[in-house]
Amino acid sequence: MLIGAHALVFSGSFDAAGLTLAIEKTKQAGFDLIEIPLMDPFHFDRMLAARLLQENELAVSASLGLSEATDLTSDDPDVVTRGERMLEKCLEIVHAMGGSDLCGVIYSAMKKYMAPATPAGRASSAAALARLASRAEGLGIRLSLEVVNRYETNLMNTGRQALAFLDEVGHDNVSVHLDTYHMNIEESDLYTPVLDVGNRLGYAHVGESHRGYLGSGTVDFGSFFRGLARIGYDGPVVFESFSSAVVNEDLSRMLGIWRNLWDDPDDLGAHANRFIRTQLRAVETIALH
Repeated sequence: MLIGAHALVFSGSFDAAGLTLAIEKTKQAGFDLIEIPLMDPFHFDRMLAARLLQENELAVSASLGLSEATDLTSDDPDVVTRGERMLEKCLEIVHAMGGSDLCGVIYSAMKKYMAPATPAGRASSAAALARLASRAEGLGIRLSLEVVNRYETNLMNTGRQALAFLDEVGHDNVSVHLDTYHMNIEESDLYTPVLDVGNRLGYAHVGESHRGYLGSGTVDFGSFFRGLARIGYDGPVVFESFSSAVVNEDLSRMLGIWRNLWDDPDDLGAHANRFIRTQLRAVETIALH
């Protein structure tokens, strides 16, 4: 199992300086993996990233959220085509960096929709993802669809909804991506959904209810990690937290970061690394009971 951190914990930009900072700080905090958000894949320096990752002995994954201009559920075929091309570019970058996971809200725009998803929109997204999954499989990359709350998508907000959508995609190379921050909003508890998703869980985000220090909010991490242990999960577990002290103004607004709960990413990251590893060790000992 790889324990990682989202790069936005350490840097809000990913030019040469920002990328170097994020990778070096992730390593210093004790993580095994860095998740890099590909907010602008057409201008991302994949070769620099690959070199820095090798130098720092870090594994890598990538994530993004689609926009209205790249929404796979759009009724405009040109928008869907742009979205598919953007995700193809992301797959090329992940492959060049040596990663094996592309995750996030890669099935719809990451925004608050004002109406339910339409059958045509669902079918459009599923068909595009099936095509992308075939390309990803050839590159040794898995797609993981992040289940987010009702204010960030209308396609799926719970683990069970994600499973239903995976059946529509119909490709074994597509998995579910659970996130404790979103689960804490939408799910009845943080244990049952992990068991429901089972071996179709491919990626996990660990975030607190207010996106601050782990253990300082309302997320039931004990139940979540017990669930991971119960299904024998061995995929990435990645810490995610945001502060406008780090991320840029536009992203802060999109994520609703109206108050900052931390201003020291080094301390936050080191704390999260310890917290996750302690939780995992605790559930390991259950086998001794």
